[in-house]
Amino acid sequence: MSNELKNRTKRFAIDCWHLCTKIPKSREYDSYAGQLLRSSSSVAANYRAALRGKSDKDFLNKLRIVEEEADESVFWLELFIEIEDKNQEELRNILKEGEELLKIMVASINTVKKRMNQ
Repeated sequence: MSNELKNRTKRFAIDCWHLCTKIPKSREYDSYAGQLLRSSSSVAANYRAALRGKSDKDFLNKLRIVEEEADESVFWLELFIEIEDKNQEELRNILKEGEELLKIMVASINTVKKRMNQ
């Protein structure tokens, strides 16, 4: 599953990048697009780092960062859905993937926490 998630998180970052190339250029849009690009790419980068965790505690700490970044990405996507007239289907598809990744990270965190408490 880790390779599948590694690929999904990377695809999520790439999909967000492609989406941001279609967003209108303005001071306001550029600010939001930059935030989405940073948080979505951080999901992928930090998930890869988590896979290299030295211990359960290290893995858990890195997964928590992935959870935060996924949640932030979902936030920016929700904002774009409300303010952007175009690309609605693409936005909703990427949002759905972001929400799924977030749920997977939360479930993984809970699994690791249970394992650590045994």
